[in-house]
Order: sequence, then structure tokens, then C-alpha cells
Amino acid sequence: MVSLATRSCVCSCFVLFINIMKNAMGYVPAEQRRGRGATRADAGRFEQFQRQSEPDGWELHDDQPMLRTQVRDEVPRTVVNYVRSPDLPFDRTINPYRGCEHGCIYCFARPSHAYLGLSPGLDFETQLIARPGAAAVLERELRAPGYKVAPISIGSNTDAYQPIERDRRVMRDILEVLQAFKHPVAIVTKGTLIERDIDILAPMAASGLARVGISITTLDAELSRRMEPRAPHPKRRLQMIKRLTDNGIPVRLMVSPVVPGLTDPEIESILEAGAEVGAETASWIMLRLPREVSDLWKAWLTEHYPDRYERIMSKLRDMHGGREYDARWGHRMRGEGVYAELTAQRFRTAMSRLGLKRKTHALRCDLFEPPFEKGAQLGLF
Repeated sequence: MVSLATRSCVCSCFVLFINIMKNAMGYVPAEQRRGRGATRADAGRFEQFQRQSEPDGWELHDDQPMLRTQVRDEVPRTVVNYVRSPDLPFDRTINPYRGCEHGCIYCFARPSHAYLGLSPGLDFETQLIARPGAAAVLERELRAPGYKVAPISIGSNTDAYQPIERDRRVMRDILEVLQAFKHPVAIVTKGTLIERDIDILAPMAASGLARVGISITTLDAELSRRMEPRAPHPKRRLQMIKRLTDNGIPVRLMVSPVVPGLTDPEIESILEAGAEVGAETASWIMLRLPREVSDLWKAWLTEHYPDRYERIMSKLRDMHGGREYDARWGHRMRGEGVYAELTAQRFRTAMSRLGLKRKTHALRCDLFEPPFEKGAQLGLF
């Protein structure tokens, strides 16, 4: 039995820990970051200096402005990125945007913002990069004599259907090129804007050229609002699945990430909800904490769910050999050990019970055919 004195000591230590986290360099007050996922704006790992706000000594109440989303343009030299990972079912991707306004605190793509000299924390969700002209570059790359067709994945790094797509339409332009070339594409998103492009995706899907993955982390609206603050409501994502499948577009329900001690009780209920609205298959990924994501996640957890902090982190360490993350291929997506095996077993059992497919048909590559360029002279034969 734990004594009251021991409990008091533990509580005092935890309060001290929370205060240390809040006073740490990079912490941004809650009133400035309403509607954002990260609590911090630490500089990236390549930066020589950190930014920190300090009182100026004047005893004046000075309200700080709310963080606003800012977008700047990038002229891409190349669009198709080639990846070599045995963990992934594709070897090439396209990123219409850098950074993502959805603000999912767990996003494994956050560290990529450090390459831009920006914070993987709040900058990742407020300092966005759009890539207008990407479609023209893509067309040039697909016409290259040495290009060999294979499915392109879009949304595996940042969401192509985040809010700024409504005005920028970079993804829409890219899809029009892929449709013209009869090129296979797999899309991962949480964004409702994908419904705008059903007129392109439905005919492509009918030809075996398109499929979509919709990720649902939790059905709990409050937890979703805290963990992925600017992503659509979970119920709205289920409506997206139904609308896509009703139009003949195959959808994979992605239970991702599974957070031990927080979202793991919902695995079966998420799968049931997805199957009910027409999801064809499903997949899952365990919470990943690469590079800066680890500190960002722990700061978020400290602020929102301090009572679950140790339980969640201990389970993650158990799955990664005592570390918070193991980047080895074959281990980073699922972890290993009793808990990881139990999660996989629960998932397989639920999929079987619900009739969700284990494997789906491969996207077709044999239809690929570059259209004639505008103004090009046709051959005589």
C-alpha cells in the first residue's frame, strides 16, 4: 500500500517536472497556440541557436499575438521522390506541400521541417511551403525516356488535402496529370477536400489506377481535437470513406498510430466503424517517435494527459528495447514484444470477424501512356 507521504512526494515531483517542461526553451503559452498540436517551437537539430521569449522587465501586461498560418511558395526542380525502404509498399512519393496545418502531434514527418531551418514543432503546422508548378514538373518527369512506371504514393509525408489545398489546388493539378498519363496513384489523407476530386479519382479507380487510405486514430472527438486539432472530426472521416466507396473508390482504413495506453482500447471499434461504411481493408502502425517528435510528444502528453504519461512511455520503451524509438527497418512500424504481438493479434482477429480483406489488388501499371504534348507534331505512321 502506498503511503500518503509517498503519494505527495510523487505528485510534487510530477508538478516540478511539468513546470520544468513549461519553462524549457521553446515552450509557447497556450493562449498563443490555440488550435495547434505542438506546445513548443524548438529550433531544428541543424540550427546553431534556439529561440526563447524572456520578460523585458516592464511590469506591463503585453498580450502576444496568436500564431497564424503562413504559406510561402517553392519552385520545385523535381517532384517525384524515390524511397528505398523494405517497410513501405511503394518506392516513390510526391509531396505537394511541406508542413501540415492539421497539426497532428504524433506526425513522424515533423523532423523534415528541420531541413528548412524551421521548427519541427509549431513551425511545422504554421509555416507551410506550397509547391505551385509541381504538376508541370511532374509531367516533364513522366515523359522522360528512362521513366519506369510504378504506383506513386501521395500523403505519406504530409497531407495533400490539408486546408490550404482549397485555394492552392496543387494536388488537383497533380491528379489531372496522373489521370492524363493513366498513372497509378495511392493517396493517404485525413482531409475532406479529397471529395472534391471524386470526378477524377472515380474513373481512375474504375480502371484500377487509384486507391485511398483514410487514417482514423480515435473515435473520441475530444481526444482527436487535442491530438490532431485541425484535422476533420472522426465521424466526418467515416463519412468520407462512405462517399468514396459509394463512388467505387477502394478505401483502406488506417488505424494509425495506435497509442498504447491511450487509443489502443479503440482498435476493434474503429475497425467496426470503418467496415460499416465500406472500407475494403485496414492496416495499423504503432506510435513512432523519431528525432524531435519524441520531445514534442512528451511535452504534449505532459500538458494533456499527465496521469497517463508513465504508462504510455513505459509501453513504448518495452516495445523498443528500452528506448523510446527503434528506427530499424522491420521494427519501427510495429515494435516487438508481448504488447506489439497482442496488438497485431487483436487487429487480425477483428479484420477476420468483420470480413476486411488482408490483401487488395495491385494498381495497374500496364495502362501507362504519355499523352501527346500540346503542339507536338504527330508521326506519319
